[in-house]
Amino acid sequence: MRADGLAGGHGGADRLGELIPVALRGMAAGVAERGGPVPAGGPAAVAAALVAERGEPGPVAAGEIEPGESGGPGFAPAAEPTVADARPTGLHRAAPTSAVRGRAAGEPAGRSAPAGREAAGSGALPRRGVGAEAALEQLSRLLAAGSADPGDPACAAHLHCPPLAVSVAADVVASALNPSMDSWDQAPVASELEREFTTGIARLCYPGADHPDAVVTTGGTESNLLGLLLARENGIVQPVCGANAHHSVARAAWLLGLPAPIVVPCEGDRMLPDALAAVLTPGCVVVATAGTTNTGTLDPLPEIAGICRRHEARLHVDAAYGGMALCSEPLKSKLDGLDLADSVALDLHKFGWQPVAAGLFAAREAADLGALTVRAEYLNADDDTEAGLPDLLGRSIRTSRRPDAFRMAVTVHALGTDGLGALVERCCATATELARRVEDHPGLRLWGPPELSTVVLRPVVADEAGGDELVARVRRALLEAGTAVIGRAALPTGPAGANQLWLKLTLLHPHATAGDYLPLLDRIAATAGAELVAGRESPVAS
Repeated sequence: MRADGLAGGHGGADRLGELIPVALRGMAAGVAERGGPVPAGGPAAVAAALVAERGEPGPVAAGEIEPGESGGPGFAPAAEPTVADARPTGLHRAAPTSAVRGRAAGEPAGRSAPAGREAAGSGALPRRGVGAEAALEQLSRLLAAGSADPGDPACAAHLHCPPLAVSVAADVVASALNPSMDSWDQAPVASELEREFTTGIARLCYPGADHPDAVVTTGGTESNLLGLLLARENGIVQPVCGANAHHSVARAAWLLGLPAPIVVPCEGDRMLPDALAAVLTPGCVVVATAGTTNTGTLDPLPEIAGICRRHEARLHVDAAYGGMALCSEPLKSKLDGLDLADSVALDLHKFGWQPVAAGLFAAREAADLGALTVRAEYLNADDDTEAGLPDLLGRSIRTSRRPDAFRMAVTVHALGTDGLGALVERCCATATELARRVEDHPGLRLWGPPELSTVVLRPVVADEAGGDELVARVRRALLEAGTAVIGRAALPTGPAGANQLWLKLTLLHPHATAGDYLPLLDRIAATAGAELVAGRESPVAS
């Protein structure tokens, strides 16, 4: 079959129907090889496995490798699925015989890579291809075998969700048709679907506003940039944020030529309203957080909004994590005061279960988005817009952009906001139950009850002897063993408010239960004990 066939047009869907099963077959083989949440061995082992897969370059000139020859894009056949070893924790792991896991540990695939060769390969692009089917199956297998899998409960370090299958399927359609969202003549229906969806999102954030609006972004970083950009265009020049704010706030200020943010102290990972009031003046834009990266805590939005109004300051809320709790009747009260903000950041690649990227930015006043207006004769000429063609260029700071709203709209159409809200509720309920289990665990200490779906904990032995260095080693040991992917957070819980290092589990798997995470708690405690012993026995440590 032709490798250069098109996805769109006549016959495009048929060609996709032939290729997608091939890609999925390779993906399934790779998942079976990996056998767990992440490939073992760390960066060096994974890079070495890639070299082993490709084999040693032969004597032919760069770009002249025949399909399937060692050194070209041909790969060793997938290893047969192995029997999971019976670890005491119950976490499933594959025996180390797969391409990524085993060969990284020293099992060669054909000829071994020469000493000193760059881990990423020779860097030469092939001049002769292997064909669509072979390339898809081989590289899909390799990607799956060497990926972190957010669909595994033991992959819980980041706000990195397992995407819903309906969203991924919708993304295939959007990618095949490839509407570019910078002019109406490239995206006739896609632009209308985006308009309907963003209108709904704006109303979700601002149910009582007269003229709210929303646009699609790449995520919280771009949305926070827009929040400060619109503030600047309204004459606001000084950002203010809590010590709990996302790093993108300071980066946005730098990109926009604004002063560095004034940082307000926090308690319990929440901005202190009295401390905010003490530093606030007219001409400031306050960035509050509804779901911090470290703990998932929400700032007291009603109090902050009241302070902003009294001081004639603008308010932007980074609700990238917690914002979609608006879809849940039991949880949406956590976001009281959100509708008082001038702008809001949301991410549906967190609580929304979308593939990256799926960011949204909502403004209480649609007129504020006029700051994004720009003219390009070939995209939004004045006479075209006057004749009724929608101006899409002013809906983003980007020009060419994917129809990301399509898969988001398909997902909401499939589940409804109630369905999405139910998934959020499950994750938060699981976190609450798991936090109780941490409190009961003799080897672990809980930072505090979760407000969303983040559980923050610390091995008891770290307080007794190992300290922060032990906590860091525990996380790396689990990662390098391929056992689990857990996060880290520096929080001011030490003497005199000094930072201490904690571990965190960010639960975004809507179908996992607290019981699925209990083996991981045992493994964290056991690894901490083992690392403490290893540190005492190490000549360096002594």
